[in-house]
Amino acid sequence: MTIDVDKALGAAPRVEEISWSDRDVRLYHLGIGAGVPATDPAELRYTLESRLCVLPSFATVAGGGPPGVIGALSMPGVDVDLAAVLHAGQSLRLHRPVPAAGTATATSRVVAAHDKGKAAVLVMRTEVADGGGPLWTCDAEVYVRGEGGWGGARGPSAAPEQPPGEPDSTVERAVRPDQALLYRLTGDDNPLHADPEFARAAGFERPVLHGLCTYGMTLKAVVDTLLAGEAGRVRAYRARFVGVVYPGETLRVRMWRGAGEARAEVSAVERGDVPVLGSGRVRYA
Repeated sequence: MTIDVDKALGAAPRVEEISWSDRDVRLYHLGIGAGVPATDPAELRYTLESRLCVLPSFATVAGGGPPGVIGALSMPGVDVDLAAVLHAGQSLRLHRPVPAAGTATATSRVVAAHDKGKAAVLVMRTEVADGGGPLWTCDAEVYVRGEGGWGGARGPSAAPEQPPGEPDSTVERAVRPDQALLYRLTGDDNPLHADPEFARAAGFERPVLHGLCTYGMTLKAVVDTLLAGEAGRVRAYRARFVGVVYPGETLRVRMWRGAGEARAEVSAVERGDVPVLGSGRVRYA
């Protein structure tokens, strides 16, 4: 198994039609922990169709097709063991608000390959547009252990950004024991998040939560805490996955408010505040 970098970068884009409904949006929101308490008006905007808003991170699963990581592994020139793969980071740029239902064209391709020595990092870009023009652009960074060393450029530094002093707000969010099983219903069937045997083969004590689930939970915390629940104000969001989250843990989300941008860092409370998501930046209007 290996990565043919020239073939991966030179491959024609994969183009597919995707569609989604408000049911998919509500399922995604439940998958990232929305709806607690169930009758809270602040939560009903994520779960009740008559007042539904769309958290922009839904874009990472819209259409239910292969997400960035699994999608990258199916591209020409990429033949690697799924157990050697981790989601290293995710960015999202919104061109317009994400509609609660729609049909669009998704164009995906590998746009970069970085040689980290003992590993490779592939960047899978997906651009989505409908009849009204561009909707969003997603970049997924895919870390593949054992596939570096071909002499390519190392790419951007993965060093975490240092937050600016004490946070302006800190909240805690519980991860349900079955959170990964629920989140899988949005389209990411990677067995790492459900199969104990596969998780152990990949080097983890038990199945881990999807990085994109932590990503969505973090954005929801920022929107609810710093943006008064106004999800439509989000213009862009990026973060790096710096550690794993196990279902049943508690996330501590630290947030810093800036002019047009919020920063976020997330840790797992039960494991001594070990970092799990870093360099989080949410740009907003």
